[in-house]
Amino acid sequence: MAEHPNVSLLRKAHEAFAKGDVATITELSSEDFVWHLPGAGPLSGDHRGRDAVFAVFGQMVELSGSTYRDQVHDILANDEHTVVLRRATATRPGKHYDSLEIDVYHIRNGKMTECWSFPEDQRLTDEFWS
Repeated sequence: MAEHPNVSLLRKAHEAFAKGDVATITELSSEDFVWHLPGAGPLSGDHRGRDAVFAVFGQMVELSGSTYRDQVHDILANDEHTVVLRRATATRPGKHYDSLEIDVYHIRNGKMTECWSFPEDQRLTDEFWS
């Protein structure tokens, strides 16, 4: 059976993120992309617009000293939702982050339009990024 096109899109997006391939991530994101990050840390909030989302990506790289990594376990999709099951890791001076996370995406016209991220332990996530 062929892979759902939304699985392929998110796999390509995660591979591009790992390589720092901004051009591909731009191609796969709508201009009005919204990323919802829960919690009370410095990265938390509703980031509206591709530029705002990319700014958060930049903060993650900067705050982690370029150590932030995602390991995708699985991607599940239908025409309405795409879910990425992954493990995120990073280090900062005196801190280590290792969290199972779930991202739920809306994809329209072949582009990511909205994402809700859910970490395994929100307190740990807020503490690491603060």
